[in-house]
Amino acid sequence: MTPEEIKRIISVVASCGIGKVKLTGGEPLIRSDILEIVKRISSIQGVSEVSMTTNGTFLNDLAKPLKEAGLARVNISLDALNPKIYEMITGVDAFEKVISGIKRAVEANLNPVKVNTVLLKGINDNEVWNIVDFAKRNSVIFQLIELESAREDKLYRKYHSDMTNIENELKKKAERVTVRSMHHRRKYFLRSKVEVEIVRPMHNTEFCRYCNRMRITSDGKFKPCLFRFDNLVDFLGPMRNGASTEDLRKLFLEAVKRRKPYFT
Repeated sequence: MTPEEIKRIISVVASCGIGKVKLTGGEPLIRSDILEIVKRISSIQGVSEVSMTTNGTFLNDLAKPLKEAGLARVNISLDALNPKIYEMITGVDAFEKVISGIKRAVEANLNPVKVNTVLLKGINDNEVWNIVDFAKRNSVIFQLIELESAREDKLYRKYHSDMTNIENELKKKAERVTVRSMHHRRKYFLRSKVEVEIVRPMHNTEFCRYCNRMRITSDGKFKPCLFRFDNLVDFLGPMRNGASTEDLRKLFLEAVKRRKPYFT
C-alpha cells in the first residue's frame, strides 16, 4: 500500500473508534517511506498513539526522525544478549546495531521502550535474567513472549518452553503485579525497579477473550485473528476500484463481525 492508501484506511478505522495504531511486520523500517507513513498516520483525527515493533537494526539513524514524525514508542526484538546466539536465532550479524538502536530509542524518548524476547527452549532460556539486568541498566521494559504457533508443529514441540517456573520466580522478586486489559497480560514490577511483561498466547483462553486488536496486512486486508487466515476481508481491491468511505467502513465492520476466539 502507498502512504496515501495507508492514511485513508486508518482514517476509516479511526472514525470507528480505533485510536491506537502499531506498525509491525515483517520489518517496517525497511520501507524508504516509513517516516512519511508515520507522519501521515499521526496526523489523523482520532489517532491517539502511533507505535512500532522493529528488529532495531535501523534505529540508530531513525530513532530521532521517527520521534519527530510522530512515533510515540517502540518495541524492539532482542532474543539474546550473547551475540553468537543472537546471530543463530536471527540469521544476521546485527547484535551491536540493535543494542545501539535500543539506546538511541531511549535517548529519543520513544518511551516506554520495550525489548521483546521470544523464549526458545535450549537456546535462549538461560538468558532471561541477563536480559532483566540489561533492562534495568538501560531503562527499558522487558517483554517475555511465549513461542506461538497456530498448531503444535515440529518447530513448536522442539523449541516451546513452559514459562511457569520463570513466572514463579518473577512473583517472588516482584513488589507488585498488575494485569493489563490487553490479553490479560501480567506485569511484574520487580524490587530491582525492572518491569517485566509476560505474553502467553498458546492455549490461553484469556489471551483471546481480552484481545481487542484488528490487524491490517501489507497487501490490504483486514485480519481479525493472529492465528487464522480464512476470515480476512479485502479492502485494498475495493479502495482502488473507487469504494467510498462508507463502503470501507462496512468492510471494516464485516471484519469485526468475523472476530472469534481462537483458543476456547
